[in-house]
Amino acid sequence: MAPRIGKIEICSCSPKSSSKYDAPNSPSTSLFSSPSRFSFSPSRPSFSDSVLNRTLEMAEPMITKWNPDTTTYAKVTSLFYENRSEAKSFIKSVYNLQKAMLFHSTESSKSDKLVRAQSLMQVAVKRLQKEFYQILSMNRAHLDPESITTVSSRTSTRSSLSEYEDEEDDDRIVVVAGESISEVEDVSNVAMADLRLIAECMISSGYAKECVKIYKVIRKSIIDEAIYRLGVEKLSSSQVHKMDWEVFEMKIKDWLRAVDVAVKTLFNGERILCDHVFLSNDSIRESCFTEISKDGAMILFSFPETVAKNSKKSPEKVFRLLHMYTSIVEHWPDIEAIFSCDSESSIRSQVLTSHDKLGESIRSGLTEFEAILQKENTKTLVAGGGIHHLTIDVMDYVTLLADYSNVLSDILAESPPPSKGSLPESYFGIADSDESPSPAISLRFAWLILILLCKLDAKAKHYKDVAFAYLFLANNLRYIVVKVRSSNLKYLLGENWISNQEEKIKKFALNYQRLGWSRVIESLQHDPNASMDTQQVKEIFRRFNSSFEEAHRKHSMCVVDDSNLRDDLKVSIAEKILPRYKEFYNKHRDTIVRERYSAHVVRFSPEDVEHQLSDLFFGPIEFESCLSFEFSPSRLR
Repeated sequence: MAPRIGKIEICSCSPKSSSKYDAPNSPSTSLFSSPSRFSFSPSRPSFSDSVLNRTLEMAEPMITKWNPDTTTYAKVTSLFYENRSEAKSFIKSVYNLQKAMLFHSTESSKSDKLVRAQSLMQVAVKRLQKEFYQILSMNRAHLDPESITTVSSRTSTRSSLSEYEDEEDDDRIVVVAGESISEVEDVSNVAMADLRLIAECMISSGYAKECVKIYKVIRKSIIDEAIYRLGVEKLSSSQVHKMDWEVFEMKIKDWLRAVDVAVKTLFNGERILCDHVFLSNDSIRESCFTEISKDGAMILFSFPETVAKNSKKSPEKVFRLLHMYTSIVEHWPDIEAIFSCDSESSIRSQVLTSHDKLGESIRSGLTEFEAILQKENTKTLVAGGGIHHLTIDVMDYVTLLADYSNVLSDILAESPPPSKGSLPESYFGIADSDESPSPAISLRFAWLILILLCKLDAKAKHYKDVAFAYLFLANNLRYIVVKVRSSNLKYLLGENWISNQEEKIKKFALNYQRLGWSRVIESLQHDPNASMDTQQVKEIFRRFNSSFEEAHRKHSMCVVDDSNLRDDLKVSIAEKILPRYKEFYNKHRDTIVRERYSAHVVRFSPEDVEHQLSDLFFGPIEFESCLSFEFSPSRLR
């Protein structure tokens, strides 16, 4: 191996090293004084010869002892595990040898002693390479990113890592003051300190390439293996197209878990370790981390782009895409910090590309959802005026979308919201004024719900009984308002919107009562001050019996799922019927009781009427999706 004296840089192990390791021209150097102060003669060895001779005498026994090619002991024994104090002495010998060689080369670049010194240096470096490899390979468990992340941080690594000093404390490790260190953390710190010690020595001696090669091979395999174990693999377009959505969805779930672990632990821990080991050289540190992490990072961060570009654009897939989009947004600050160098720009670019492609796919899916909703025109009626399956499907979808309102604001920023003119006047009430315009994202959600309301209005017209149509509208609007109140939609649409819809519910309910129960109420109408004969009393009872039975029979199949609305309806109907009937019943019952077949005339007591009214609105109902895609919110959680 050719001498590397001309390529190396004189530097101590650290800026705070002892003065005896200063560069030859340092003012503190006494041993390596300038050769110009001495006069040399052919018969006397030069001062640099003397320095090199003395250094060889001191370094050769130590370096030769640990030559793996000469003794079995040196071949099978680890210097740093066997005796860390001797390991430090070995490092010092290498530094001293390097300085002596450089000092000697200023006078004579060709000499037998320099060749001998270079040969000894190569033996030493071979030993260091072996130690470096052993520490990396034997401490994989202690140098895994999770262990490294728990004992350090990138900031503390750059600012407060201990530096190599001439101390005899073999157990000296990097510790943040006040922190308790577990046994695993202790081993991790010692291994990290030893790696940095060796790396700095090899780099300063001109063997950076050999050191970095070993580091890259071992650490890159760890990252690549970790990405594979996290369930992330590179997929081609053809593979994606052939894959069932259920399988693809599982891979998305794996990716969501993987990206969290990879960013917070895997890449962050690897960044910390790399920063620590190669702290003395910025360019090596950055290029090394880039090379060991790039392949794994590109596989991980290109997956969302593959999903976005090759999966069918459909509404039910929007939420998985939103999960991925949100994950990228949440992890972007850490990604940007970990992969901050120019050499890692391709990784950052890939993340942004995936981010943008996901946004495009989400916009397409939402556009498709609106189109499907606009085209929905089923005429199937819900028995009893209950909640339509369209209402349930759409509100489940929209309320889940509302959970992503923040990211949707960014995703839809370039797509113009519905114009104000497309929404009914005062749709938002006070919130939708020129002085206080509603946010664009609020308009989008209001627009989707408005489409649903229009569809429900159209379906209500298919009921032959108008009372059922109003109950249908009251039921469905109540369901919508409850879903809004119990989700993020209440913040997007506002209290004014909710209040407006609640007023509509009251009107629908009143119209239902008026049209559905008016005949019963009207049957009891009479002049309370006028005297009535038995026949007139019988006629009123008969009219009541007939109208009440018909109304009860018809409306006993009605369904009101919301307990508050159900109770309000029953109380309101009872308040309009019971007092009048009770008054008439109490006043004229005795007159009828004396008549033959009175039981056929007075068929209901006030208590009977009350009980029958209390049984209303519990009719059965079945739901069946009417959208052209299957949507199951539970599968998205």
